[in-house]
Amino acid sequence: MRRVRCYMCNRPSTSKEHVPPRCLFPELKDVGENHRRNLITVPSCDWHNSFKSTDDSFLMVSLAGIFGNNSTGLRHKFSKVNRAIYRSSFTMLKEAVRDGKWHFLEVGPNQYVDVIWGKPDHERLNRCFDRIARGLYYARHERRFEGLTRTHLGYLTPGSSNASSFQRFLRDKVKPELDGKERLGDNPEVFSFQFTEPDQFGIFGVDMRFYGGLDVFVAMIPKGKRLPDNLAMMLIDKGIPTTITLGDKEYDFNFDNAKQLKDSLRESTGEI
Repeated sequence: MRRVRCYMCNRPSTSKEHVPPRCLFPELKDVGENHRRNLITVPSCDWHNSFKSTDDSFLMVSLAGIFGNNSTGLRHKFSKVNRAIYRSSFTMLKEAVRDGKWHFLEVGPNQYVDVIWGKPDHERLNRCFDRIARGLYYARHERRFEGLTRTHLGYLTPGSSNASSFQRFLRDKVKPELDGKERLGDNPEVFSFQFTEPDQFGIFGVDMRFYGGLDVFVAMIPKGKRLPDNLAMMLIDKGIPTTITLGDKEYDFNFDNAKQLKDSLRESTGEI
């Protein structure tokens, strides 16, 4: 008899794990609708199930209430998520947003909502989305994904012109691969996803959407495969001004660096 193994490791499965975490899906009592229909579950060992429990709450606080998501996400934020934040004496919020600062945003005449602005914990978010991607792969293929993942958080505002260019490049590159493919998930107001087909290098990806507007793309690189050497990426990594062309669109990298260098040279030589 075949022994069922954990979706993350080779340990025997002892429980079921929800993918994405169940806490992301609002309940009837909180938002007036039941968004916990036919949730995806995968086999998990005790260690991975218990290890990720605090990360589940972290992800819930990190995603619900972000500008760009739908009314379901906002209602979830102002019900269950806020209760969890208050119970933790705001510890959960501080973990999700580093160096957070409170602001009051006017949404109407004498109507304000409090918002927090700060730096997200990218490393922890990547870990959460890595597990979700691996779980979705297991649910689709009934076997564990062995390999590496690379996560792109498309819903976050880029912190540099390079990051902005890469965000646009990735979006435009992946979009044709997803066109015509059905978005999967029985609770699309909360979560839906699509897999791309493997490319010539065997690399594929999963596009995830939370609360209707928060997009995350995870590239999945199977064991024994590697990202192809790319001259353009090597030039970008070295800080050399580079333009990548995709169809009739161009994406510029490192041109801000070149302008700063040129300006500093002008200043040092007295040029105007």
